Amino acid sequence: MAAKVEPFWKRKRLDQLDAEEWESLCDGCGLCCLQKLEDEDDGSVYYTRIACKLLDLQTCRCSDYVNRRASVPDCIRLTPADAAEFKWLPPTCGYRLVAEGKDLPLWHHLVCGDPDAVHAEGISQAGRMLGEGQVDEDEWEAHLIFRAG
Repeated sequence: MAAKVEPFWKRKRLDQLDAEEWESLCDGCGLCCLQKLEDEDDGSVYYTRIACKLLDLQTCRCSDYVNRRASVPDCIRLTPADAAEFKWLPPTCGYRLVAEGKDLPLWHHLVCGDPDAVHAEGISQAGRMLGEGQVDEDEWEAHLIFRAG
């Protein structure tokens, strides 16, 4: 009987992943593409339900991922080198979980094989987000949904 091979996210460090493995850790929740507010007093990061102008509000995918930084210059590019800073990502994020040495949840597409499970489980904000242009920036605070960390 052949030995069971552990999935790549359990046997490799983030800096050992190839580009395809790295990208596949994204569960497609779109939460990292929501606008965030930082508390000036304690540095806490709060997520709003207001999506980046490039985020598709139904699929939770970037509508121009490859060229996103041309339209959104402050779009954050996650890299293995930044793993220590992933605390601002939602606690369900595959990048954050693997960086913290944790396993992926059962609904993650790499575990269950269903890329829509993230939506079925209610992890994503699919259908519950507002477009960036729909809300004045001074009203974002009224749309907080959770605190990161």
